[in-house]
Amino acid sequence: MSIIRVLFELFVIYLLYKLIFEFIIPVYQTTKQVKRKMDEASQRMQQEQQAASNPQYTKQQSSPVAPPPGDYIDYEEIK
Repeated sequence: MSIIRVLFELFVIYLLYKLIFEFIIPVYQTTKQVKRKMDEASQRMQQEQQAASNPQYTKQQSSPVAPPPGDYIDYEEIK
């Protein structure tokens, strides 16, 4: 009976090892990486909002650019 118990304990230890190293640790690493990327995106969005709300930090809008000269024909759609 003791051999069966030892085999059972080894099997349980093996299952715990597989659970920890093939499931728990990869899930933890993935969630940490996703959280870091979400934080970076959030910071980027906040910077863009601050730049949009402060006109002194935004780029000056340039005048509309005229189309290059050439064989451009402006047309209207006929129905």
